[in-house]
Amino acid sequence: MVEEKDLKQWKDAGHVARRTLEGIKGEIVAGKQWSEVIESAERFIRRHGGQAAFPVTISVNEMAAHYTSNTEEIPPEGMEGEMVFQKGDLVKLDVGVHIKGALGDNALTVEVGNGGNHTDQIKAAKEARDAAIEKMHPGTPWHVVGEAAQQPSIDAGFEPIRNLSGHKMERWSLHSGVSIPMYSCGPNNPSYKGEVEAGGVYAVEPFNTTGKSGTVENVPPQGSSNILRVTGSVKIRKALKKGKLKPLGATMARYIEERYSTLPFAERWAYPLLSKPFPEESEDSLRRKWKALVKKLTNIRFLEVYEALRDVDGGFVGQFEHTAYITEGGPEVLTVE
Repeated sequence: MVEEKDLKQWKDAGHVARRTLEGIKGEIVAGKQWSEVIESAERFIRRHGGQAAFPVTISVNEMAAHYTSNTEEIPPEGMEGEMVFQKGDLVKLDVGVHIKGALGDNALTVEVGNGGNHTDQIKAAKEARDAAIEKMHPGTPWHVVGEAAQQPSIDAGFEPIRNLSGHKMERWSLHSGVSIPMYSCGPNNPSYKGEVEAGGVYAVEPFNTTGKSGTVENVPPQGSSNILRVTGSVKIRKALKKGKLKPLGATMARYIEERYSTLPFAERWAYPLLSKPFPEESEDSLRRKWKALVKKLTNIRFLEVYEALRDVDGGFVGQFEHTAYITEGGPEVLTVE
């Protein structure tokens, strides 16, 4: 729970997150590279006093979530050509900000070129977010929130994505153990027991799709999102003592943990760190060393990697998201300008 005395940092994080979305969405134009928009958004966050709570993600058309650019500029599996926006693309921009671990998380969907091909879907996704937040008063069962989130998309002829959820947030923790249904899950679903709590901070993010099944799947291979996270469950000193890590690996692990804590980080943020102990190595050699390091740190469960997500039917996906703080009188949206 967030106490009133700590709320200013959460509001500030939400403010920067929203300003970033609004300030960057105009850069999503035909012919521009995805990576340019991602990097521009991350610079915007820093210029306005925040830090990225996770790598800025761009998800286009059937891609639903979790894709960020990497140092090799490798596109998601199944995509041909360059990662450049095309007229008519349905683009999700997801931005998270933290200020000393207090979090703001928000997202929006736009159509490249504003040609009107996705207007109804975009409108439905936005209305779904707002309808869910309106129900988030203390004591409201989660299934009631899910019912509200589902209805605008169903009414407009789209399917809510059922295996993606909103989430409770705590300081330094984007997903702190409570998932929020964004579809009509019913009152007896074991994954969504409980109710809205006063003092809670929640990321509310319904997705909808033109696909029939309303589900997403991982994009292979493992780690396809280019996003990683320190699990917090492995102590570096113990791993070194038991021979699970060599001294250099332990040094790199410690640096990653000190810099990112347990918040997600991008491959492209951490990879350049290897050039410090290996200044004379070729790019190919550094790449092999990085992959070996990630494999080792993943195997001992110091790191976890994320996969990008796509609609299983190839349907186009829409998304909107706000961060909401629950007062005794109801929800207060924190991701506002």
